[in-house]
Amino acid sequence: MTEQDEPILIANQASTDLGRKVADALGIPFSEMIRQRFADGEQHHAFPCSLAGRNLILIGATQSSNAHQELIDLIQGGIYFNASSINVVIPYLGYSTMERVKPGTNEIPKGITRTRQIFRARPDYVAFIDLHSEAVLHAHGGEISTNHIWTDSLVVKKIRQSGLQNYVLVSPDYGFSKRVARLASRLDCPHTAADKDRYDRDKTIVSQVSSVVKGKNVIICDDMIRTGGTILQTAERCMEAGANDVAVLATHLVMSGQARKKFMNSPISKVIGSDTYPGRMSDDLFDIYSVAPLIAEVLGRHLKL
Repeated sequence: MTEQDEPILIANQASTDLGRKVADALGIPFSEMIRQRFADGEQHHAFPCSLAGRNLILIGATQSSNAHQELIDLIQGGIYFNASSINVVIPYLGYSTMERVKPGTNEIPKGITRTRQIFRARPDYVAFIDLHSEAVLHAHGGEISTNHIWTDSLVVKKIRQSGLQNYVLVSPDYGFSKRVARLASRLDCPHTAADKDRYDRDKTIVSQVSSVVKGKNVIICDDMIRTGGTILQTAERCMEAGANDVAVLATHLVMSGQARKKFMNSPISKVIGSDTYPGRMSDDLFDIYSVAPLIAEVLGRHLKL
């Protein structure tokens, strides 16, 4: 592969660490954007080399408005400087739980509107990882190639390497139970779902968990942890039902507010998660795996590297 044929891989600031890992997995250099912030808050961006005629890869989580806008700026910059193609991977999509309008609320479905902003920046290809809802995949007029990357293979590998034995997978609600059943099938283990009722925007009650957890090591599985309220309640119900131990597995570890402190003071022994959300590293609570090999595999197929 000549330098001209080699893709250019860049990340927004939020996903720089993950971008470096993806570049290493692909065996290509990581290209650092030239950035400068002016006194009035405006941010200067410059690409480190010419993009003309080359495939541009952008890795960018959109966990904040600044990260979202920077990704759009990078896409538009790639078009301005005549990249051959613009290929975007969004490890964590901000506002992804706001994909529907509840009747009578007049709320803005920002999961759709913000994803539509990304699509309207006119990338050629956009991939998302473990979406909360696939509705966002269709927030364009058919001109964008999209891909939903599931982390099942990484999750199964991580659980098998975790040292956990005699485990049962538990979904915190029936909405996520299909994914949990799929994982349980690959791991050849039992699974169940908790009974959850929502009584306010961010408030839920978990009433009970099946007795299948009795005498088992429980792994509660979800796509993301924000405040963690539902998962913490599910962990308590599991212990009340006779579980030996409770671990949690989630792709996106948002952990907002006092979530980490609450988890440390709960029956939960550890939280297994990925590096899709910026800044997450293994420590006394988190056991982190990287999605970089999976992203590199998907991009390698897509760009025929």
